[in-house]
Amino acid sequence: MAKCAVCGKGVVFGCNVSHSHRKTNRAWKPNIRKVKVDANGSTQTVSICARCLRTMKKQG
Repeated sequence: MAKCAVCGKGVVFGCNVSHSHRKTNRAWKPNIRKVKVDANGSTQTVSICARCLRTMKKQG
């Protein structure tokens, strides 16, 4: 599922709009990465968006 485990960012729906202004459905998906994280002494694989991953790397 395209959803961040940290911030909850998910898929957003909208429309493609052509030059003639015809509209078709489309989706914007977040940039999800599977990352191994240490939690409570054990390693878990978590789906995190690139923005949260960057923030976590900054905080150390």
